[in-house]
Amino acid sequence: MKEVMAIVRMNMMNKTKRALLDSGISSMTAKDVLGRGKGLVDTSVLEGVEKGYEEAMAQLGQNQRLIPKRMLIVVVPDNLVDTTVKTIIKANRAGKSGDGKIFVMPALDSISVRTGETGTGTLDEA
Repeated sequence: MKEVMAIVRMNMMNKTKRALLDSGISSMTAKDVLGRGKGLVDTSVLEGVEKGYEEAMAQLGQNQRLIPKRMLIVVVPDNLVDTTVKTIIKANRAGKSGDGKIFVMPALDSISVRTGETGTGTLDEA
């Protein structure tokens, strides 16, 4: 089983939830987060900060704000990882900087608090 974590635009969350549900994936967790991608970072300003230039530090504080995003976490059996990732991409791709990022990580186990059941039986199935 895998944990699929996606960072997406706030205004794309309803579309993403609907798309996942249509793909047979109903279980998820969502959280408001703040962040920025590499597309919003001026590397020359960062180099100036590393060298201790005050002008660069002042500029970094003004221009490198954190953007409100939504983090979506979905734990799925291995056979649903590709479907999950493709669905999230399809729902969120606008072809612009800030469309989001997806991370896929191993999940060692899943345990239902109510029943004590463990393993992939606690997850959505396709």
